[in-house]
Amino acid sequence: MAHAYTPGLRVTASAILRRERRLPLKGHVLVKVGDAVGPHDVVARTDLPGNVQTINLASRLDVDPANVVQILRKRVGSDVRTGELLAETQGLFGFARRSVLAPADGFIESVSSVTGQLVLREPATPVEVSAYVRGAVVQVLPDEGVIVEARGALLQGIFGVGGETWGAIAMAVDAPDAELAPGRLRPEHRGHVVVGGAFVTHDALMRARELGVAAVVVGGLDDLDLRRLLGHDLGVAITGSENLGLTLVLTEGFGNIRMSDRAWDLLRARAGRLASVSGATQIRAGVLRPEVLIPDPDAGPAPADSGARTELALGSLVRVIRTPWFGRVGEVVELPSELRRLETEAMVRVLVVAFPEDGERVLVPRANVEIIGG
Repeated sequence: MAHAYTPGLRVTASAILRRERRLPLKGHVLVKVGDAVGPHDVVARTDLPGNVQTINLASRLDVDPANVVQILRKRVGSDVRTGELLAETQGLFGFARRSVLAPADGFIESVSSVTGQLVLREPATPVEVSAYVRGAVVQVLPDEGVIVEARGALLQGIFGVGGETWGAIAMAVDAPDAELAPGRLRPEHRGHVVVGGAFVTHDALMRARELGVAAVVVGGLDDLDLRRLLGHDLGVAITGSENLGLTLVLTEGFGNIRMSDRAWDLLRARAGRLASVSGATQIRAGVLRPEVLIPDPDAGPAPADSGARTELALGSLVRVIRTPWFGRVGEVVELPSELRRLETEAMVRVLVVAFPEDGERVLVPRANVEIIGG
């Protein structure tokens, strides 16, 4: 018989975590294979070339392009500061002088006697790549970066915003169905990865940012509060580059949704441990999920974190990712082989999900669920 596959979120206490840390362009790798690294350790460094400003000296000074080199006051390759004299004409009998000043800091990259243009290159921007996760360097990508490997727990969320961060896990609520209210957050949560329950309010996120919380991991969030947090409607582009002052990971979805027992138990059992968190999310054109990585130096052998698709079968635990049952978790109890016609007249493959809290069974298109993988 044919096999059915569907994407799923991983929630596992034992995995091999390998993360590629690569520079945007070639530079210098600062570590070697076998080196132990922490999430804050810089593993590679480079410089992004500065912006270029082109100045037409011939036009601005009303001279022949072939003569611009003669009126330069700084040599090619020289560093210059904003407002410093670049070129000057003497004028007639010393009167009516014309000059051109540097519009920015940088250095003179070139001057053309054909076009009469000077190219000013602004200072380079240093770029550093950190290890992100505590582990060991297992591979060096020459001039580009490294691959860091660790063993430990992995939790993937359904949605997130904010960049990479890290901190010790702190449980801010007592149950997976509790709300993370502002009063639950305390000064000692500064720099921590704070775990809430089913819901977090916008006020609580603002309080977390005020306290310097590194990340918030919670079941759900109101989509209007997400808009307030971002300051705009979320498009279809990848998230993770937002400068929000903290990183947010939703384990279940939008709304007040109880955090799954598997996610809650995994995080609670590792309270106080160092975790690495990324809010980067992309649903379309290549799936990228927000994640919480919790390395365990004493962990034994674990299955490779291959990210392979998971086979859908009777008994699989799935989460519905489309309305009207969005966010609900249940067990697959039927996998009809024949196509079924939906209200939209589309013919699709379906499955039957049973929700444990009330025993309700619903027919759901297979494309509308994701497996909660282990």
